[in-house]
Amino acid sequence: MILKPPPIVEKMLGIVRSSTVWRSFWRQGYPSNDENRALIMFNSLFLHLHPVKVKGHTLKITYTWGLGFIAFWLFVILTITGVVLMFFYVPSTTRAYQDIQALETTIPFGIVLRNMHRWAAHLMVLIVFLHMCRVFYTGGYKAPREWNWVVGVNMLVLTSMLSFTGYLLPWDDLAISAIKIGSQIAAVTPFIGQWVRGLMIGATPTEEVGQNALLRFYVLHVMILPIVLYLLIFFHFWRIRKDGGLSLPEKTAEEPADNGKKVLVN
Repeated sequence: MILKPPPIVEKMLGIVRSSTVWRSFWRQGYPSNDENRALIMFNSLFLHLHPVKVKGHTLKITYTWGLGFIAFWLFVILTITGVVLMFFYVPSTTRAYQDIQALETTIPFGIVLRNMHRWAAHLMVLIVFLHMCRVFYTGGYKAPREWNWVVGVNMLVLTSMLSFTGYLLPWDDLAISAIKIGSQIAAVTPFIGQWVRGLMIGATPTEEVGQNALLRFYVLHVMILPIVLYLLIFFHFWRIRKDGGLSLPEKTAEEPADNGKKVLVN
């Protein structure tokens, strides 16, 4: 005896099998030609951030060294480990240091988690700097990519700010000394120095670094700076696509004008 599904289930299966629903999900044919390959790039939520065509030389690892890709995934690791660390940390001057000590001594794999976060942060600063050097060396800042270079410089600044704000959170002697020095440097800014210092640490010129500074740096580190950096990252990716992919090396007089071959990607 063969059991039949209820009528409502049969009706739903029929809708799924209908060509209209299928075509609304898969809007192009199999990528066997240039047109369908391009349509896959245009119609995909993820792939549309990538250019439809890329220059053949940019696929060589020796051209980019994958530095932008590595920096992005280091930031993803920082996000995941940072979210987990938030469950074991309270931004309070009376508890922050004890929470870090407990993380390293009593919480299972806590020291591994913290070291993953710390070393990923150090590596991200280094990789982003090397990525900027690579872009400069290969002329990626030239027309029509000037604006994306400006975005990249701002991303480097935000990466440094994330590293600095995270340095304060353990609330040990090194962290307190760092924020004191940083606030004193901000205080000598012409005309607005004291206002910038007060904005950083939430204290008047006669007050010491305390709970307000820790809370402000915590909010910057876990919410404001990561959100802004993620927005700039995805704008950076989109801008690369709109600019026609990665930059071309400088053409020499001996090279023909159409030397760079284009390669379709899907």
